Amino acid sequence: MKQISTEIVAVGTELLLGQISNTNAQWISEKLASVGINVFHHSVVGDNLNRVKEQFQHAANRSDVIIVTGGLGPTEDDMTREAFQQITFLDIIEHGPSMEKITEFFNKWKTKMTRNNRRQARVFAGADVIENNVGMAPGMIVRHQNKIWIFLPGVPREMKQMMSEQVIPYLQRLSGDYTVIRSTMLRFAGIGEAHLEDELNDLIKNQSNPTIAPLAQSEGVAIRVTAKADTDKEAYTLIDQTKRQILSKVGKYYYGADEQTLEEKVFSMLKDNNKNIAAAESLTGGMFTEKLISVEGASQVCKGGLVCYDTKVKENVLHVSAETIKNFGTVSEECAEEMAEEICRLLDADVGISFTGVAGPDSSEGNPAGTVYIAVFNGPKNKLVKKFTFPGDRQMVRQRAVLKGFEILIDLLK
Repeated sequence: MKQISTEIVAVGTELLLGQISNTNAQWISEKLASVGINVFHHSVVGDNLNRVKEQFQHAANRSDVIIVTGGLGPTEDDMTREAFQQITFLDIIEHGPSMEKITEFFNKWKTKMTRNNRRQARVFAGADVIENNVGMAPGMIVRHQNKIWIFLPGVPREMKQMMSEQVIPYLQRLSGDYTVIRSTMLRFAGIGEAHLEDELNDLIKNQSNPTIAPLAQSEGVAIRVTAKADTDKEAYTLIDQTKRQILSKVGKYYYGADEQTLEEKVFSMLKDNNKNIAAAESLTGGMFTEKLISVEGASQVCKGGLVCYDTKVKENVLHVSAETIKNFGTVSEECAEEMAEEICRLLDADVGISFTGVAGPDSSEGNPAGTVYIAVFNGPKNKLVKKFTFPGDRQMVRQRAVLKGFEILIDLLK
């Protein structure tokens, strides 16, 4: 088995300006990692001939395989070919089959083909042409001075088709490595990254294959379990064995795997329990309800929500008692409890959840910014209120309150 170092170069000024994200490099790295091919460098370069040439020279000095995405289109600022030609002196020719395909496209749609569209059919002499089955510009594999250059369009759909059907099999043959690498993300709520890592310390210290990696996420924490094997079945068997070991230690915090979100978990639990929910939101301003209804089919479990930001709305619409607000304030355990119960009554829901607090930046009613009360009403004998102090700016406090609300519901609905 030959070890090859691989590099990804994305060409496009729009990437540097932040107008679009460099999702191509992320996707390519993920797919190459799944077949055991290492990517050592990512780089992005704008549509400038000299800078593209310079970046290509850097890549050639340090990598065996250079995968280039972008810059193969019809316009003058698509200069990937020109930059590569100026450092290699390779001839550029028109690829007949690609030109026929481009011509057929314009004839089919009865559209006039401009002269610059011919640029898309240009390839390097001696290159292995990669057919574009979902677009027009072909890709290329070029061998030059013991380096392998793979040129792909920047359009994600076209790039992915070429990578999946031709590039990855080619690189596997090149390396002689047909092992697979598979990963699963195990997601946890209600436990911090440090605590999770401490609970799994023995497993992490003694890991080999699969590997175990704790990861902080924007929503909770996760464990990535990665296995390498000769087949998918063997890899997932190893992952399942390790997953069982992990859950034997921290299973009470586990809520899902891979792409499952907190809101999807709450949705499925409400549905399985034949319950629906309504939300009364003060500081979160509808964020909880918006997140829940982003789940397909949410109408089966979500009655609706009320943004009761102003005190008078809490009193006159939600019917929180004036006495409660006078004696305890709107940022209080008592107010949160009434909000959760009243939203259940108002919207005829099985479960009510409420959020009240101080997002900041200033304090309110003597409570510092970050103070949050979350209440859940699931019947007279099953209700709770929790107080939290969240760090961060106004937006972070609101987001953390919503996430904590979903965590509380998961724990309650278990």
